[in-house]
Amino acid sequence: MNESQSQSQSKTKIEYKPFYLRGRFLIGFLVAGIIYSYAWKATEIDLGELFRDAHLIKPLVKDLLQPDLWTANTETATVEASFELSEETSLETPIEQPPGAEPALVLSRVGGSVGDGVIVEGFRLRPGALGRLVWVNGIEQEYPLGSVETGEEGRFRLAFSVPETARGREQTVRLLVSWKTGGWKMSHTLELVLDKIVETFFLALMATTLAMLVAAPLSFFGARNLTARNPLGWAVYYIVRTLFNVLRSIEPLILAILFAVWVGIGPFAGVLALGLHSIAALGKLYSEQIENIDPGPVEAMTATGATRLQVILYGVIPQVIPPFLAFTFYRWDINVRMSTIIGFVGGGGIGFLLQQWINLLKYNEAGTALLAIAIVVIALDAVSARVREKLA
Repeated sequence: MNESQSQSQSKTKIEYKPFYLRGRFLIGFLVAGIIYSYAWKATEIDLGELFRDAHLIKPLVKDLLQPDLWTANTETATVEASFELSEETSLETPIEQPPGAEPALVLSRVGGSVGDGVIVEGFRLRPGALGRLVWVNGIEQEYPLGSVETGEEGRFRLAFSVPETARGREQTVRLLVSWKTGGWKMSHTLELVLDKIVETFFLALMATTLAMLVAAPLSFFGARNLTARNPLGWAVYYIVRTLFNVLRSIEPLILAILFAVWVGIGPFAGVLALGLHSIAALGKLYSEQIENIDPGPVEAMTATGATRLQVILYGVIPQVIPPFLAFTFYRWDINVRMSTIIGFVGGGGIGFLLQQWINLLKYNEAGTALLAIAIVVIALDAVSARVREKLA
């Protein structure tokens, strides 16, 4: 083997060297490893916590997976007994069933001061009913005393102490008792959720429509192939594109806070916040679509002496209508999901309910809202995907 053949084989070996053995790849891999090592430390990732604290999330997940959809038909009744708050404690007397046929509460003493022990017994109540006993002071403040369940004879017995919340002279011990009467009906939670999910749906619709009406004409000024023909056109192009970029950089959540202060808490603030952000998002998509049109029809019309307006009306708009509509439907889908978040800061819709229930730890109710959101998003995504497919 001569020297030239040896050099040729050496070059061949270098050319076919695997990429993962090349110096540039190894240096890049090392740099990426350093970056991700620092990122892992900076974000304080600890995979062990996913397993050590898994028990903390189980009750929450369990409640979220049991949404409050239906409730049994029930009847309720209220029974009260009077108590007089004074410095002198009355003597305890044996409790006896009062005459009559109506439900009744009887106290072991009818007067006393804070901290005195009292026994209450219920008579002629609905057998097997569940009840909640509360103390009501002179200014109608309620203090829970406990839960009760009536026996087969419609009676119960409970001991408690006069609470420190007792104010005024006249006090009331109130029993709120309920029992099932058969059959099921839509829960109050589900009624609220259905009302708010409809509001969310139309909130997103109005925001998207507002954005489309504003973004469509602005997009023609933000398309380089239509405006950037002279210094004035370049200035218009950069002004419109800068406006789109600035508005897109502001999160809808921030805009919702601003509009909630401006026009008040409610769906109108949500429409304005999502609409303003969608103007920028759709404007950018629209203008980029205009820049990607087939230049052939435009050049042909220009060569025949058509005016700029005629070129846009008959050479540009017919090409961009299908993608414009597809982008608009896609943005509507996005706005339905985003409206849930802006509801947390007063933007209306179902997000406002969801935020309240989460703060009150009512996770069954929150699960109902999440289920409704998921159904609407899935349905709207399927519809919008089909529409975009037809328009493509």
